[in-house]
Formats: sequence, C-alpha cells, structure tokens
Amino acid sequence: MKINTSTIRPILPLPAGALPFYRVRFADVLPWVVALAAFFTFDTYMSIGSQILIMVIFGISLDLALGFAGINTLGHAAFFGIGAYAAGYFSLHVSPEPFSGLLVAAGLAAFVGLLSGWLLLRTSGLALLMLTMVTTVVLHELANTWRSVTGGADGLSGMETAPLFGLFSFDLYGKTAYLYALGVLFVVFVAVRIIANSPFGLSIRGIRENAKRMLLVGTPVHAKLILAYTLSAAIAGIAGGLSAQITRTVSLDLLSFQLSGNILIMLIIGGVGRLYGAFIGIPLYMLLLDRAAAIDPFHWMFFVGIALIVLVRFAPGGLLALGGSVFDRLRTHFRPLSVNPAKEQK
Repeated sequence: MKINTSTIRPILPLPAGALPFYRVRFADVLPWVVALAAFFTFDTYMSIGSQILIMVIFGISLDLALGFAGINTLGHAAFFGIGAYAAGYFSLHVSPEPFSGLLVAAGLAAFVGLLSGWLLLRTSGLALLMLTMVTTVVLHELANTWRSVTGGADGLSGMETAPLFGLFSFDLYGKTAYLYALGVLFVVFVAVRIIANSPFGLSIRGIRENAKRMLLVGTPVHAKLILAYTLSAAIAGIAGGLSAQITRTVSLDLLSFQLSGNILIMLIIGGVGRLYGAFIGIPLYMLLLDRAAAIDPFHWMFFVGIALIVLVRFAPGGLLALGGSVFDRLRTHFRPLSVNPAKEQK
C-alpha cells in the first residue's frame, strides 16, 4: 500500500532554525562581544558584572523549566541555594578547586531536583506553584536550623577559591572572576541550546503546548518533565556554586522566595522561552536597580516599579518579542516590491 506522505502533518511544527542549532548568526555572537567589551571598558564594574553573569545562568536554568517545558515554579531559588551551600561546604572541608566544586553543586542540586520533581510534577497549575514555593520555604528553614552544616543565620564564610588551572588567582578587582563566570555561562548556554533544539527539547515544547496530545502519541510526559526539571536544577546549582566561589559567602537569602520572584521577573522582562531572554532582562533589571539606588537611596523601588509597569504594559511578551515585532514591521515596510518576470519580458 502506497502512503501519501504529503498529507501527513507533524504533531509539533518545528520552529525556524530548530534542528540546525550549529548555525551561527549575528545575534549569537553579539552578547559575547558585548560581554568582552564590558570587560575591557568598565574595569571598576567587574563585581556587578560577575553577579549579572551568574544571574544570567540562573535565568537560563529557569527558562529551561518554565519557557521550554512549561513547568510553573516559584521555588527555583531552592536549587540556587543548594548549589551555593554545596560549593561552599566543599571549599571549606574538601578542596578549594573551583571546577570540582561546581560539579558537586550541580550534582546535589540535580539530585534534589530529581526527588522533588518526581513528587511535585504530578500536579500542575496553581497547585504546582504553591508546592514549589513551599519547597523553598522548607529548605530555607532547614538551612536555618542545621547550623553545623550551613552555619544557620550566619551562613558560610571564609571559603577559599584556588587559582583557575593553577595559574589565574581571584583578585580584588574581580577580573578573573568575571572571565570565569563568562566561561561557565558560555558552556551552559551552548549545552542548553543543544538540549533545547534536540528531539528531547522539541518533545518538552510539545508537552508545554499540549501535554494530553503528547501523551496520546506515546510520549512519557512525566518522565520528560522530571528530566527537564532535573537539568534545570543542575544549571541553577551551577549558578549558586559560582556565586559562592566568587563572593566567598553563602547566606540564607540565597534560599529565599524573594530570589525566586526576582529571577522570574527578570526573565519575563527579557522574554520567556527564547534562550536570549535572560541576556536582556537580567542585565537591564540589575543595572536599573543599581542606578535607581544610587540616584535615590530611599525611594528607588518606586522608580523601579514604574519602569516595570511600563515594560509589562508595552512589551507583555518581553523585550525580545517587542524587538522582533518591530523588526518584522520594518522589514515588511521596507521590503522591495516584487517584479513579475513575465511582464518584464514584454
């Protein structure tokens, strides 16, 4: 029997440029050029620059869960804090070597993500939001009471970070820390981009769009979501471990609900489910906080709130969506008129 394949439609339409993830475009190079230019231009801002890079890694981890798999969470700071405590404890009691510390942070965060995902991802919607938030609160209280390991309210301090590759020491100016964070961000971004454009990435996008339909075609929805949540937790743990190694302190604030809310706001500003949303929203939000606090130390949150209201009002899909819409309109407006070859020959 001959089958007419032209009538078969894919279950999930492939996004433009999904499979050829190896293609490098101008937009792929631009963030890294800007980051390197900032390193050579703003010597005195290396500290805040390192924190921005760390939060971008954290935002990418949340985007993998929320933007690609559709997992609604308000407790992603749990994995960030676990990674920070794991890297800090490892540095204090085992070894100050940075790369092995990041592996420990990623491994422990992934383990907690696997366990919590197996339990929590049986729910969805508002119930899932509440459960993820409660998970963060429980871990926060556990860290506060388990003083022998976490230091309680005092946190962990006095960690040492060995020179990178035994050659590059972490100085007071933060240049080594900035390049270290930038290198980790590059590796994480490439890995997440490959994951997002792989068959697994396309399947979790399908689950995000219609979980029931994916289940009907034989996709193990629960297992896929657990894996996506675990990978997201591991990347968040890397961000937390990086924070502990660079700042050499770990506090209870890294397990707070406020951090989960802030990273969600930053990602929404840039654009959810676009990979580059974290590159836009997080630097803009953190620099806005820094400048507003410098201008008015007492009412700076008011100005930040006004700016966020304006952004959400005029760019509900994030700044990347707004920029893409403007670019499409300009391209359509300035597109040259098509010429009919037949008329031209006459």
